[in-house]
Amino acid sequence: MPLHPQARALLDMLDMLGDPLIEDSTPEQARAIRKERALPPSTAVVHEIRDVDAGGVPARLYRPSDRTDLGLLVYFHGGGWVLGDLDSHDDVCRRLANGSSHAVLSVDYRLAPEHPFPAGLEDSIGATRWAAANAAALGCRADRLAVGGDSAGGTFAAVIAQLAPVPLVFQLLVYPATDATCSYPSHVENGTGYFLTKGSMDWFFGHYLSGGVGSASDPRVSPLYAADHVLAATPPALVITAEFDPLRDEGDAYAARLAAAGVPTSHVRFSGQFHAFFSLGDFLDDGRAAIALAASALESALSR
Repeated sequence: MPLHPQARALLDMLDMLGDPLIEDSTPEQARAIRKERALPPSTAVVHEIRDVDAGGVPARLYRPSDRTDLGLLVYFHGGGWVLGDLDSHDDVCRRLANGSSHAVLSVDYRLAPEHPFPAGLEDSIGATRWAAANAAALGCRADRLAVGGDSAGGTFAAVIAQLAPVPLVFQLLVYPATDATCSYPSHVENGTGYFLTKGSMDWFFGHYLSGGVGSASDPRVSPLYAADHVLAATPPALVITAEFDPLRDEGDAYAARLAAAGVPTSHVRFSGQFHAFFSLGDFLDDGRAAIALAASALESALSR
């Protein structure tokens, strides 16, 4: 189907701003532009929000109620491992916490190229371990722990689900990057004109892997390259993809591999949408619908 009319209008508005392509910018320039274009602070009211030190990693805790038996989603923001922070995904985390009736811990992992792979992944693993060890102090249950994220954060969530540093009951993967070779047809079909481009993915991976550690076929970089038995041991999953996203096919492929390995997997592709729609619920009905879907899946997984 064609782009959703709301998606088309939003992309046209972004084009009118005339910002340079990410791949034509330095990381500092790209971050400055993102900060300048940031949306106003979220108005979604959450029972408790506080910044915490997650074992040396900055994080932000969202508690939708004063219950002391909440499940906990450890959330990793998107931004191509180069962009993004706690504030960029504050609204998403507020909505996930309120919608699921469970807590969310948003992780402010180190970014490339200043801290290339595996620094951000190590921070995310460390924060997940800290969340499990300190769940009771956070008013949460250590046996009701999930991981999730969008884009680069979805990659971290998928990798951590494979590595299983702590027991997990669910993984939320929103248009994850699962194959750093960028060789699927959607990288060409959706390579330009839909917010995220093939050139920007090359730019992101170039910075992320600039430390000379890891490779495009390393499962810690590309979770799609994990062995079948590793995938089979991961928790139930919800995978969300978008029709006009360069990452569409590899997200679809990852969901298919999870299901083939016997992992209870729900896969929803949002037709007519582009990468980043999940974070744009103020503009896109499908963004709000995707967060509601994710929150419902979390509520089910974390309330058992």
